[in-house]
Amino acid sequence: MDVNQTIVKALEDIGVSYVFGGSGQVNASMLLALRDSKKIKTVIIRNEQAASFMACGYTMFNPNNLGVCFATGGPGAFNLFSGMAVALSDSLPILAITGYTSMGQRGKGALNESTGLSRTPDSQVMFSATTKKSYVLERAEDTCDILEDAINTAFDGRPGPVHIHIPKDVTTAEVTNFRPINIRVKAVKATEEALQKAADALADAISKNKKVLAMIGYGCVRSEASGELLQLIERYQIPFVQTMDAKGLLPENHPLCLGMYGTSGDKAANTYFQEAEVVLAMGNSFAQNATFSFQPDLYANKQLIHVNIDPAEINKVYKADVAVVSDIKLALQELLPLLEKRDLPSLQIGALPNGHYYEEPVHIGAQRIFPGDIVRVLSQNLPDNAIVMGDAGSHMLWLSCYLQLNKNQRYQNPGSFGPMASHTNGCLGVKCANPDKVVIAGVGDGCYQMAGFELMTAVQYNIPVIWIIFNNSEFNIIKKFLLNMYNDEAYMQFENPDFVKYAEACGAKGYRVEKLEEFLPALQDAIALNKPCIIDVLVDSEVYPPFSLGRV
Repeated sequence: MDVNQTIVKALEDIGVSYVFGGSGQVNASMLLALRDSKKIKTVIIRNEQAASFMACGYTMFNPNNLGVCFATGGPGAFNLFSGMAVALSDSLPILAITGYTSMGQRGKGALNESTGLSRTPDSQVMFSATTKKSYVLERAEDTCDILEDAINTAFDGRPGPVHIHIPKDVTTAEVTNFRPINIRVKAVKATEEALQKAADALADAISKNKKVLAMIGYGCVRSEASGELLQLIERYQIPFVQTMDAKGLLPENHPLCLGMYGTSGDKAANTYFQEAEVVLAMGNSFAQNATFSFQPDLYANKQLIHVNIDPAEINKVYKADVAVVSDIKLALQELLPLLEKRDLPSLQIGALPNGHYYEEPVHIGAQRIFPGDIVRVLSQNLPDNAIVMGDAGSHMLWLSCYLQLNKNQRYQNPGSFGPMASHTNGCLGVKCANPDKVVIAGVGDGCYQMAGFELMTAVQYNIPVIWIIFNNSEFNIIKKFLLNMYNDEAYMQFENPDFVKYAEACGAKGYRVEKLEEFLPALQDAIALNKPCIIDVLVDSEVYPPFSLGRV
């Protein structure tokens, strides 16, 4: 086998079923190797940036999946950077493979050269800055060693992206020492001392009937810790909130659920947080939207027990009184028996508010549909186990505020790096990894126009995603920020195409929704059709989602 055939064989052996990439001269033999694979489905995209976002989506709700994307050298490789940044900030195990200039041509200004020599850009430095580790494969006999180290690095500790450069002349070199890739990732487990301190702190709070609040973050989603979380909160009757990144992991109609916490959070969640004496934060990185822009005194007069897989997250924003460095699921599996030995009572918490308690903006007499009403209808009719992706913008906040997820459904916003259009394309990777689930992307018209041409990719490979376009012909949330700061705005409006005609031109199905009552029939028809669909919804541009930079 040559190098690329070897890589494809190794990916097959570890269970990769999809890869996403672009066509190019330097990676031509990779395309041939993938074509001949009987186990891997290859999705060739229109722009390599989409391949990186799709690779993120492929592992986003499937922690054991390795997302794989590839591109030719130089400009093709550079198009992957946005996805690498998403994977780095959102803890997603991604392998990016790109072409590179052959040894004998380096420094001569070869086509697409990115060695950093002779005024060429340095892709090795750039990938090193946006991944956990970047490699250059210079010898065919090192293929399995480098691939093994890269994949283990992607999954080890806090997951993240890795990258391999493959020079053009190496791609066709023969590999005579192929061996299976050994995945030897060590679980991140807490020390006995840290677990004991956490158990002592929780036991003391419970025995004294203090106001304890469980704060569930995205790390709990990656750890698949929902069962252990429910066991903890139900056994001791601990009220809980979920951050925007963890929304829906536990049912939002659970009697102990106070809703979503943060700048766009439910009033009940934000109010109860203020009153809490002990906060058990699990899988939290204390992102800007979950800390009211890093409010410095947010945890003053509270005891913070912080559980996170990454030691760098401990004390990064708020000093932890008790720190536990561990995978959340493993920490809870150890912590629950320690608490059970104490024979503790349940907390006596009294009546708790339930449901959503954000302060709904005034929207009387709107000329277009109130965005929250669209999300309400979506929420009430969302199939079990469905996945909703919110791209960056005001629609993301409408979705996070008005969706209520109770049936093992999931919601995901773009995370801290948060590029527009990431989920417009990432939803295709999510669907590839979850073919039995309905996948819906809630996107703005601005987001969609950045990258919506991948609709043709969805049609070509029959990836049945539904895009709901919140059509207000402007960059709505940025406009709101400008108005808040300057009482003025500029360059916020733009023209939209006829999205229905566009969908039809691409071979997909399009729907136009101008009245609220038209939305549900379109949604139900799109779900039943099981084909790529666009639902273009005309929404009000003069109303803004709940968003507060200050505490309740």
